[in-house]
Amino acid sequence: MRPAPLHSIYQSIVALCFLALPVHARAAEVATAIGPIVGGKHGMVVSSSNEAARVGAAVLADGGNAVDAAIAVQFALGVAEPGYSGIGGGGFMLVYEAATDEVTVFDSRERAPASARPKMFLKKNGEPIAFAKRRTLGVAVGVPGALAGIEAARLEFGTRPLAELIAPSIELAEHGVIVSRLMAASLREHEAVLAANPAASARFLPGGEPLAIGDLLVQPELADTLRLIAEDGIDAFYRGPIGEAFVAEVDAAGGGMTMADLKKYAITRDEPVRGNYGVYELVTVAPPSSGGLTVLQMLALLDRLDLGQYPEDSSLRYHAVLKAMHLAFADRNAWLGDPEFVDIPLAGWLAPKYIKQRAALIDFDADTCPIPPGALAGAAPALAPLEFLNGDPQTTHVDVADRWGNLVAFTVTIEQHYGTGRLLPGHGFFLNNELTDFDPLPGRPNSPAPNKRPLSSMAPTLVLQDGQPAYVIGSPGGPRIIAAVAQVLLDLLEYDLDLEHAIARPRVFAAACDDKIRWEADLSPAVRSELEQLGHRFRDEPLEVGDVGLIAIEGDTYVGVADPRRDGVAVGLTRAD
Repeated sequence: MRPAPLHSIYQSIVALCFLALPVHARAAEVATAIGPIVGGKHGMVVSSSNEAARVGAAVLADGGNAVDAAIAVQFALGVAEPGYSGIGGGGFMLVYEAATDEVTVFDSRERAPASARPKMFLKKNGEPIAFAKRRTLGVAVGVPGALAGIEAARLEFGTRPLAELIAPSIELAEHGVIVSRLMAASLREHEAVLAANPAASARFLPGGEPLAIGDLLVQPELADTLRLIAEDGIDAFYRGPIGEAFVAEVDAAGGGMTMADLKKYAITRDEPVRGNYGVYELVTVAPPSSGGLTVLQMLALLDRLDLGQYPEDSSLRYHAVLKAMHLAFADRNAWLGDPEFVDIPLAGWLAPKYIKQRAALIDFDADTCPIPPGALAGAAPALAPLEFLNGDPQTTHVDVADRWGNLVAFTVTIEQHYGTGRLLPGHGFFLNNELTDFDPLPGRPNSPAPNKRPLSSMAPTLVLQDGQPAYVIGSPGGPRIIAAVAQVLLDLLEYDLDLEHAIARPRVFAAACDDKIRWEADLSPAVRSELEQLGHRFRDEPLEVGDVGLIAIEGDTYVGVADPRRDGVAVGLTRAD
């Protein structure tokens, strides 16, 4: 692997500073670098939010470990990017513990309440309710798991009290965060959803206009909520006044959640799933996230094609990526669901014989269509797969490394931009619309059921080379997470591109062969034209595909890379002592 170009043009804009770290951290002489791509010997945080990344860096500088910092960053992301994640959502945390060389996954995916029914997203005539309507309904709200997952990880691996890790976010909420380019654009795009909710409108559309770049977003209700959690722990939500208010709001929106659902909520502590690409081992999250398995299957298919014979910017490379995506998504949509409810044929998913059979379906001369799911369980699925990639979901992701070699990749979401669009009155966080990730039709692997978790696409991933960590990586972006993570890993593991090139290169996404391709602005017109000649079709306008953050481990140095698509930052720490 070629080293990252640490003296590139990106490095020239890095600020060497102390980032307002605590006094006792400054006294320890921690040199801190911040920018899109930076190095650090004793810690690294990569996040889409400058404020959140600084919070995590301060925790590391003060002696906290990677889990401590990831938790602090996630609370801060709930303040700095409240429309994408927060305590009203859930996610997946992947933890690599250096002392034991083991990987643990904390699954805090939202669950359906006891009132959930298989047909709850259908009209009386049996047709699915239109998604724009479905996302705002009370029955779309899942029982949040974010706080339970954070606390489970902290109790097992963390070193700091919960109150200490929440404190910086209380200050951010009280004193305000600067509205970023990303937030301002999101507020404009989703103004109608926010305007329909009085609490959200008052906070984010003051005077009837969306907050603009450079405005100060102050969230006193959220600060009070976080303060109550800091004082009383997560029971303030699952058994206390925050949860009571949450349940009441869900009920007012037509849902059927109760305090019993909150009290019953349980995370799972999962074994990861593993796959390979060449000499590399990939370790990632298991169902109910489809992200890990689908990334692994895409890469396994591409690994059989000797893809390095085609230049990384060639149309045939993109064609192979799209066909592997179609094949992997066909299996994802047909077979995957919550393993507590569905028997998933994991044993055959990455079996060499099966991968060989599926890879043989990739025709380099045409866009073969349709592509059916494979017979993973010895037979085709009982029901034809349906694809419901709902709207344009959003999410947050953070990667953290500490001085002891521990690594964390943590992805959290409330599903759509601003979830249901309902800001909890008096508490300042959004209700998720996570249950819209269920297939609205009954009788399928991902159909709704009480206490069931809807399928996710999150893919926090660790890459090992010769048994040692080489990369930790992840992305937000709904099903586009899968496409983004797989394409960046392909560029790193197959094409040996430098880090910033691999992150910045244009990406594509199409879950099925009859979908129009989502493409990014830097994709060559010549490549698009050649792909169209093969039968592919493109959307009219370019749109981003994911927002990948990664940390590379290069000898005794961490190299953090933030995706320019969200103006993210990496913060690296190097101690003088």
